[in-house]
Amino acid sequence: MEKESLTVAFTVKGDELTAALSGEIDHHSAAPVRKAIDAALFKHRPACLTLDLGEVGFMDSSGLGLVLGRVALCQELGARVRLTHPSLRARRVLAVAGIERLENLTVEV
Repeated sequence: MEKESLTVAFTVKGDELTAALSGEIDHHSAAPVRKAIDAALFKHRPACLTLDLGEVGFMDSSGLGLVLGRVALCQELGARVRLTHPSLRARRVLAVAGIERLENLTVEV
């Protein structure tokens, strides 16, 4: 069974940048998407980055690193982060990291 590749599609609305992720976030797929999101953050300088995880079928610790790294970068840039539509598995992975303690991050199921 072949893994579904990870893609990201961006939309900008006002001061919000949305990165809609689709596919599986693992060690191999996280790096190029991380670079694409970072480039979009520096280009648009939004007040809020929304990571839409609604089409993410699988996420391991690499997905956690992708999310936490974007939270740290957004904090440096003065932006907040919203996670939308995370699967139950993704919420569990994120909960293990204690994301509820991060000030500039909200999760919307």
